[in-house]
Amino acid sequence: MPRYSSKRRVRHSASQMFDLVADVERYPEFVPLCQALKIRQRTPKEDGTEVLVADMTVSFKLVRESFTSRVTLDRPNLKIIVEYLRGPFSNLENRWTFEAKSETECDVGFFISYEFRSRMLAILMGSMFDAAFQRFAAAFEKRADQVYGKPAISS
Repeated sequence: MPRYSSKRRVRHSASQMFDLVADVERYPEFVPLCQALKIRQRTPKEDGTEVLVADMTVSFKLVRESFTSRVTLDRPNLKIIVEYLRGPFSNLENRWTFEAKSETECDVGFFISYEFRSRMLAILMGSMFDAAFQRFAAAFEKRADQVYGKPAISS
């Protein structure tokens, strides 16, 4: 099963980066391959977490697929867990972590593993997904610079 993980130090706070990744409705504006995203349901929990059910449409050239996932926004622990519900995958697991290193820096962890249900779709989309995931971290960091301002270079 293909998987990708990365950990990047960014010059934005952990809470800023959590908020940026949690703002899933904005993904079509900057996330590679994401053409559309719609929230079906949003449920705040008493423990400070929030659970979303979302439909995401990804596309590349002539291939367009939609899938539904449950997204747990765990603000108290600065984690985001994505669980696959339905669509073209047989399996999809995605996790984000945000570890504060200072008030203005954090480590952003990203992990995803996936397997397409269809061998043909795996052949068509597999290599493109791999390349897109490698650009994910950079896309979120660039978006953070746009939203929060580019951090000053410390000497």
